[in-house]
Order: sequence, then C-alpha cells, then structure tokens
Amino acid sequence: MCAERESDAEIQQLQHERDLYLRLLTLGTRDDLGRFLEEALELLVDVTHARHGYLEVRCEEGLETWSAGRGYSDDDLAEVRSAISRGILAQALASGETIVTESARLDPRFRDRGSVQAARIEAVLCAPIGEGASLGAVYLEAPTEVGFDKRDVDHVELLARHLAPAAERLLAHTRAERSSDPTRPLRERLRIQGVIGRSEALAEALRQAALVAPLDVHVLLSGESGTGKNQLARVIHDNGRRSSGPFVELNCAALPEELLENELFGAMPGAHSTARREAPGKVQSAEGGTLFLDEVGELPPGAQAKLLQLLQSGQYYPLGAAQPRQSDVRVIAATNTDLDEAVRERRFRQDLLYRLQVLPIRMPSLSERSEDVPELAIYFCGVACGRHDLPRLELSVGALHAIRAAEWPGNVRQLAHAVEAASIRAAGEGARRVEQRHVFPHDGSSPEEESMSYQEATRRFQRDLIRRTLEETGWNVAETARSLDLARSHVYNLVKAFGLARGDR
Repeated sequence: MCAERESDAEIQQLQHERDLYLRLLTLGTRDDLGRFLEEALELLVDVTHARHGYLEVRCEEGLETWSAGRGYSDDDLAEVRSAISRGILAQALASGETIVTESARLDPRFRDRGSVQAARIEAVLCAPIGEGASLGAVYLEAPTEVGFDKRDVDHVELLARHLAPAAERLLAHTRAERSSDPTRPLRERLRIQGVIGRSEALAEALRQAALVAPLDVHVLLSGESGTGKNQLARVIHDNGRRSSGPFVELNCAALPEELLENELFGAMPGAHSTARREAPGKVQSAEGGTLFLDEVGELPPGAQAKLLQLLQSGQYYPLGAAQPRQSDVRVIAATNTDLDEAVRERRFRQDLLYRLQVLPIRMPSLSERSEDVPELAIYFCGVACGRHDLPRLELSVGALHAIRAAEWPGNVRQLAHAVEAASIRAAGEGARRVEQRHVFPHDGSSPEEESMSYQEATRRFQRDLIRRTLEETGWNVAETARSLDLARSHVYNLVKAFGLARGDR
C-alpha cells in the first residue's frame, strides 16, 4: 500500500514536471517581450503558490529594464519597483545568487530597510535569471505560514536558468525595434557633444533647438532648475551662424541688483566709486556671438528696460555713458519660473517677454526622461574619475537600479553631484565599483530616516536648510538666495510652501 502511494506521488511529480516543461516550451515561442514576462511570472507564481511576484530583465549595463508584476495594484507597482530595485532584488542581481528568507522583516540582512518594515515583507524567494552575469531576477513573496521549501527553490532556479535564452532573444529583438534612437538623426547633423540621453523627451528639445539654431532670433528656454538649459543654449549657439563667435554666460540671480547692470552693460570711468577705467560688460564681451542670460526672471526693472532696448534696437548704454553703443549679439535667456505669472504680478515686463519668447523651448525634467538616468550616471562617473584623477570606476548593477528608482528633484545637476560624490567615496575605500551605499550613504542610518520616503527626506532637508540660512542672514531673502545660489522668487516660493515664519523652530 505504501509502495503504491509512493508510486502515485512519483507519477504526479513527473506529470507536474512535464507540465512545467510544456509551459516553458510554450513561453519560448513568444514574440512579444511583455507577454513573455507576464506568462513567465505567472508560471513561477503558480509553481511556488506565491502571493506576490515581480520579474525584471535588463539590457547591457542596466541602461533599460523590462518588468512584470503579479498580485500588486497598479498604484503599488511603481512603489514596489523602487523598493525592490534598491533592496533584495538588487542584491540578487549583484551577487548572482538566490536569496531565500523565511521573514525579510526579521532577517538581519534586510530588517533595517525601511521599505521592508513598511510593507511587512515576510517570506521571500529571489533568484537571478541566467548564469554568470545576471540577465535579471525574479522576486516572489509568500505568507510566513506558507513560505518556500527546497522544492520551490529548485523549481524557480531551474525555470530561471531556462528562461534566460528566450529572454535574451526577445531582448535582442526589442532592442533592434527600439534601435531607432530618436536623438540619432540629430546627432548625425548637429554638434551636440556631451548631450547624454536617448529619450523622446530629450529628442523633442533637441529638435526645437535644431529649428531655431540657424535663425538669428532670440530664444527663451524654460524648465526646472538643473535640467541643463545652459547646455541646450550651447547647442543652439554651436549650431548657429554665430558659432565662431563667443558664448558668454551671466546668471542674473547670482549678483546683487547694484552690480548686475555693471556686469551686464559695463561702465564708463567714474560711473561709480570703483569704476576707475572703462569696464566692458557681458554684452560687449559677447559681440558677434551669443549672450546667455540664466535666471532672466530675476532681472531688476532697470536692467529689464535696458535689455528690452538692446533687443529692440541693438543699442545699449554702459553705466555713465552719454551715447548709446551698437551691439551685434544674439540673446538666449533661460528661466525656471513662470514669467507669465511674473508679468501678471508686475515683476517682469510683458513687452520684454514678447521679445524673448519668439521661439520658446522647454527643457524636460529628469522625471520626464527617466530612461536617460542610468546612461547619465555612467557618464558622470567617468567625468568624476577624470576630473579628480581617480582610478577607473564602474557603477554596479545595484547602484544603477537604485539610481534609476530614486527621484531627482534637482534634476541632472543633482544626479551629477550625487554620482561625483559617490565616485569619490568609492575611490577612497579602494573599491573597484560604485555601489548603492556610495550613492545613498545615509540609507538606513536610523529607523526614523528609514521610515521616511525620499520625497519626505528631501522636503525636510530643504525646509531646514532654508530656515537655517534665513536665520543666519537675518531673514534677508536676497542674501539667502545669493548664499544658496537660488532665485529670489524660488526662495519666496519655498518659504510659502513650507509655511516658514520668523521665530519658528
């Protein structure tokens, strides 16, 4: 009788394994990567009776990922991607080894992660797809009372190995379909060295730049701080008729009002106490080329009127000059503020705005071109190593996943600074690769910080920094703006957004 039961169990096991291989063979015939990932994850979840599942594969260097989820709501899936990419799944990708735990919430390897505690993650099985350099990984969750046994681990590892060839074939097919890099035609006919990214959002900004570059018209660039508007201005200059002329920059928010006109238009001897001889301004320095005015919304009224005269007639008055001077410059202005609102509030001249925005171009934020983030990070790592004479470093897969999953409210500038700092930390340790801990050194520093989201931590830092600087300057907003290299209007907006008031603690 016992022999019969054992025989029946063996037959059932063989039938079960046969069904697995049949479903695996069916998966191998799929031509669509998305459908393949969904059906592969369904198979893995069915085999292990998991409650939740997530499957991710990536192309070379982690520049782009494809994924599927099971058991998560649409609202939760993006949050799951972020938490997993910076945790257990990233560790499996980096190590190439299967991770099994009865309770991630209690496991010393993962219990200090805020995302693990917040989601109360229990039994986890996470296995890399493929052998050697991982193509991706599968992440499965089950209730503690069920968990995963050795048979589950064996089945998942077997399926993960056999999924790799089909996934590689479909990745190659998908990459071939997407190989029509939207920025490639622009790169072939324009000078855009140093512009990193292949997203459609970046391509659209470059198309607009290509349109205005050969035209000798003034241009207004808009977009959030740190998006690279100065780089786009350089692209317009380098591909225009004035490319052989100078490219002169001036940040209108970086100088006090009394010095701005002197810096922009120059001064005659005796025009003010320090003008002992004639001082050329940026307009004169940009003769025959391009004058780039960053944060143009911060120009004081007097400078706005003089800039309008320059745009209308090509003439300007240096401080103390009795006669106007003729100038031949192209003006490209940039702003991260709403100039239409500034016009309504009478902080910016409407006629000047009309003159500037003949052909306005908006630079997309980094969140609108998130597919460019890993490529940008790799580029900035190389730049940092060259600038600081560091040994050649690479970003690990885990670091790339973490960087891709993070939010960058400071856009490209913030990402560049973070990767530069991470490269210096890694080199200081003698590491060969930049790891996630180098990029996010404060992750897990305390239970309170772990429980905060990235957005909450960023807001807290901004609020404390603004309050502290305001107190140090006696609540002088202009001085605070100069100290933090921000536009005054942006400081006012932050004070209002955080509800700050003199005397608050």
